Amino acid sequence: MREVAALAGVAIKTVSRVMNEVPTVDPELVERVRGAADMLGYRPNLTASSLRRGAGRTATIGLLLDDVSNPFSAALLRAVEDEARARGVQVLIGSLDEDPDREREMARTLIDRQVDGLIIVPAGQDQSYLLAESRHGVCAVFLDREPRLFNSDAVLSDNRGGAIAAVEHLLARGHERIGYLGDRPIVATSGQRFEGYERALVGAGIAIDPRVIAHGLRTLDDAARATTEMMASPDPPTALFASQNLVTIGVTTALHRLGVENKVALVGFDDFVLADVLKPGVTVIAQDAAGLGRLAAQLLFARRAGDTTPPRTHVVPVRLVPRGSGEIMLAPAARSDPGL
Repeated sequence: MREVAALAGVAIKTVSRVMNEVPTVDPELVERVRGAADMLGYRPNLTASSLRRGAGRTATIGLLLDDVSNPFSAALLRAVEDEARARGVQVLIGSLDEDPDREREMARTLIDRQVDGLIIVPAGQDQSYLLAESRHGVCAVFLDREPRLFNSDAVLSDNRGGAIAAVEHLLARGHERIGYLGDRPIVATSGQRFEGYERALVGAGIAIDPRVIAHGLRTLDDAARATTEMMASPDPPTALFASQNLVTIGVTTALHRLGVENKVALVGFDDFVLADVLKPGVTVIAQDAAGLGRLAAQLLFARRAGDTTPPRTHVVPVRLVPRGSGEIMLAPAARSDPGL
């Protein structure tokens, strides 16, 4: 700063005011200071500046998502980013890839960087590693899934209720043999959606058949392969429930390859781009990703501002969007014709 001040011919205090974007500085001085800073390659330490002015705040928060390339994660990021930007706060992002070790490592890395708080889509079954940090003032809000062994605010979709609505929608169209395709049940969202699937079938007096259930699907190819195998079985399902957006895309791809997209009903959990332009359009249980991310960010900033109310879990409603695939009626001869 001394070198910038000397080159610009101003006081160090003027350099500080320019770098902190004080609006009352004469524009000519601003131009001189910024020109000198550019010539010298000077950049202010924003973190140190924020700490000095903000009672230990760095004007940054951490956001740990499952996979930032997933459209749902991207929508969460945008909502959190918008809330942060309105407060002059930057967001540091990481993808966890359902890896508990990566979750702990990245959370601690962000804490070491002195972020003002964390929003986490947890990958592991134990968040107690944050207990010591929370006693030192670190705030954390959990998104999409509740924390385990750690008491904190959480924001999630109505996963069980949405899955029940999806299966009941298919049951209402005459389907009783309804297949399930999803991620590992140990993943909280997948487990809750599978519980909803089971609850809807049992409530309708239909036995759970493991032959039409596929877990552990993480990619489009996994889902397409599982769908193809399921539909090739001697007694294939007449309808399918896919419990995650990438799984739904893989299922849709397989049904089109098999030429049965207009015969096998499908409801997917979570919307995706172009779901409405496919033939038939894909019926989905739509999550409010923007609402989830926005609420998580608001809760975090409220905690940072001094909110000491007991932590609670906030459940955001979902909605069924009928587009065609979930409205396919059971064909009269479907049960007696394994080939549909």
